[in-house]
Amino acid sequence: MEKLFDSIRGIGYRRGPGRVVAGIGGSLAAKFGLNVWLVRLLIFLSFLLPVLGVGVYLLVWVLTPWQDGRIPLERALEGRR
Repeated sequence: MEKLFDSIRGIGYRRGPGRVVAGIGGSLAAKFGLNVWLVRLLIFLSFLLPVLGVGVYLLVWVLTPWQDGRIPLERALEGRR
């Protein structure tokens, strides 16, 4: 699992420091050079899709590193050892 988490960190994608909820929208906006509120609106609209919108958001949330490189799923799995 360590290789997986290291490869995720290697992408360079981090949660935005100016988060509203989890920082996913701000991070996507920064990565692709889009308006942050447009991205947040698109994420909100994706929640209207049954399971897919919320499911993908939660998956991205547990796999997206914080600014310091910590990944929530990795920390949760470490706590089980």
